[in-house]
Amino acid sequence: MAAKNVLDTLYERGFIGQTVFEEDMRKLLDSESVPFYVGFDPTADSLHIGHYIPVMAMAHMQRAGHKPIALIGGGTAMVGDPSGRTDMRQMMTKETIAHNVACFQKQLSRFVTFSGDNAAVMVNNADWLLNLNYVDFLREVGAYFSVNKMLTSDCFKTRMEKGLSFLEFNYMPMQAYDFLVLYRKYGCKLEIGGNDQWSNILAGADLIRRFERTDAYAMTFKLLLTSEGKKMGKTAKGALWLDGEKTTPYEFYQYFRNVEDVKVAECLKLLTFMDLQEIEELTKHVDERINEAKKRLAFEVTKLIHGEEAALTAQEQAQAAFGGAAAQMPTVTVSASADAAVVDILTAVGVASSKSEARRLIEGGGVKIGEQKVAAPTDTLTMYTADSTFILHKGKKVHLRVERK
Repeated sequence: MAAKNVLDTLYERGFIGQTVFEEDMRKLLDSESVPFYVGFDPTADSLHIGHYIPVMAMAHMQRAGHKPIALIGGGTAMVGDPSGRTDMRQMMTKETIAHNVACFQKQLSRFVTFSGDNAAVMVNNADWLLNLNYVDFLREVGAYFSVNKMLTSDCFKTRMEKGLSFLEFNYMPMQAYDFLVLYRKYGCKLEIGGNDQWSNILAGADLIRRFERTDAYAMTFKLLLTSEGKKMGKTAKGALWLDGEKTTPYEFYQYFRNVEDVKVAECLKLLTFMDLQEIEELTKHVDERINEAKKRLAFEVTKLIHGEEAALTAQEQAQAAFGGAAAQMPTVTVSASADAAVVDILTAVGVASSKSEARRLIEGGGVKIGEQKVAAPTDTLTMYTADSTFILHKGKKVHLRVERK
């Protein structure tokens, strides 16, 4: 076991939002290798930046000698988590969920190791939930839940105005049951997750304590928010995905290269493994020197997600497109209006030999203006930039500085 308690590490780096029975949990984490779990509902075919903090916490926990259990919610995804929502989640087929589970497994393996003394394990709650007899479930678990208490939980409050379905009402008992199953199978005594999961996680710890007459613990982490209190990771195109096909390494790099100055230190602590003293030194200036810290943040996070080679490529692209090397980029001047079609720009600068080739490039996702991928062949320049000078990318190798007159 590491000499330093992992709670101290998580507090120093700014992770922890809420805990229950913290002093007892601290003693437990000091005395033994603790099996703990974090759950991910496979509502898409990729994790996104909102999952990143719990995943990093898993890595810190494992490095401190504890055993991660990554639970993929193949069963709970059939119901849908009402937490933080004002509408009901779209129902998914079993086939879609199975595909998403496979994608998650591959991505999670980048952060935690599945070999060694405290090797991580991956489980899918579909294995026990989908074959569960509902009457047996109600008889075993239902008696331990107070409906009055459940309705006061934050995860249900936001759904009350539009109507909370009975289907969604089952989500909390099902997630709590997951914790009970993992306790029985692996000796799991701790569930971790985002602050928006507090009610669900607390319900599971309470179920174990009441049902099994033994200790269980809950810990949640702060969400990654902008200075205005909005969730980070929302781009003009939607979520910031960890899948390089959905959000390219370059787009990923650029997002963190452009974070707010006041958020750089926080992101470095939460999203990288950099030493805290180094982070403090990098972020002690509040002038233009903070840009060096932003570059380091962008590189380190992109390296963790996509690997060092992809991070170096993204860094080089950014330096060429927006840094001091921009002047050395090939520059093309075109005569075009602000509302010119992107296909016309492509042919005018010689990136495409014809409009039909330009359309194929765009349809194949190979054209970007700045950091934005051109979505459709009918799109105009004004949909992506109002500047008379911009950077045009074709694939990964062609980058032009375009001056419009």
